[in-house]
Amino acid sequence: MTKIRTAAKLACVLALTVPLIAEAGPSVSLDSAVFVERAGPGASRMLQPASALKRGDRLVYVVSWYRMGGAGGFTVTNPLPRSVYYQGSARGDEEVSVDGGRTWGKLGALRIGERFATPEDVTHVRWRVAPEAAATGAGRIAYSAIVR
Repeated sequence: MTKIRTAAKLACVLALTVPLIAEAGPSVSLDSAVFVERAGPGASRMLQPASALKRGDRLVYVVSWYRMGGAGGFTVTNPLPRSVYYQGSARGDEEVSVDGGRTWGKLGALRIGERFATPEDVTHVRWRVAPEAAATGAGRIAYSAIVR
C-alpha cells in the first residue's frame, strides 16, 4: 500500500504537490515535503515551508520513504508539475524522463529531436532504492526545482 501525505496549505500553491509512486517490490509509504530556499542572515541560505512562491524561487523537495514490509528494492517515481523545472538531486543517481515517463536516462544523455534535453524539459524523475538500502527501513531523497 502506498500512502501519500502532503501539507494541506501546499496543495493550493501553484499545484506543486504531485503524486509520488513506489513501483514494485516491498510495501512502501511515501511522504513529501516542499521547502523554498530563502536568504538568511548574512550570506547564509535557509529552507522555509513553501507557502507563497514567486517565479525564480528555488524549491527543495524532500521525499521520505518508509518500508512497511516485503523484501527487495523498489523505485520511487515523481512527476514534476508544469509550474517548475528540475534542477538536480542530492543523491545524483536519479534518472529523468523528458517524454512523460515513457523513456528514462541521465539528463546529459537524453535528446529531444536534434538537441540534448535541458532541465526545463524534465517531466518525471525517479530513483531506484536498492535492496540493501531498502532493508534499512527508511530513507530520504532530496531534489531541487525552480518555479517557472
